[in-house]
Amino acid sequence: MQNLPACPVCSLENTYIDGDNYVCPDCAHEWPQHAATDEAEDADGVIRDANGNPLADGDAVILIKDLKVKGSSTVLKKGTKVKSIKLSSGDHEVDCKMDGGSFMLKACFLKKA
Repeated sequence: MQNLPACPVCSLENTYIDGDNYVCPDCAHEWPQHAATDEAEDADGVIRDANGNPLADGDAVILIKDLKVKGSSTVLKKGTKVKSIKLSSGDHEVDCKMDGGSFMLKACFLKKA
């Protein structure tokens, strides 16, 4: 018998493996067996850029691709340099100010300058 983790939602131990996920038949919750490797934030809490370099408050970064701003016709162009970033928690880890306004960006679209 396999030693599978209990469900993180209902805490019951009836979980089983389905492909790359664990599944709880009691509450129908599914979660991955392995943590995603392309996450910008490691288990140690360090936020990293697209090249794997750690980022810190006040760093300068460069956009590695064109980014459309949601709900606007504005496009943040590839190669734009952003100075003095601020790190935050959540899905969009980098808070920055540019000519077009203030933006929250994902670290995977940035490289350290």
